[in-house]
Amino acid sequence: MYGALWRLMPGPIWLRVVLMVLFFAVILAVLILVVFPWLNTFVNVNDNTVGQ
Repeated sequence: MYGALWRLMPGPIWLRVVLMVLFFAVILAVLILVVFPWLNTFVNVNDNTVGQ
């Protein structure tokens, strides 16, 4: 998968590296700011299964 992304990127190697870092930074930001908070509404992390 990464090889296919690398071949699709335009420009010299230094530009490809910069674009790949930006690409993964955007994906990480979307996960942290959108996806994980949305999933948190469905998962109760304070609910334990061990009785006291």
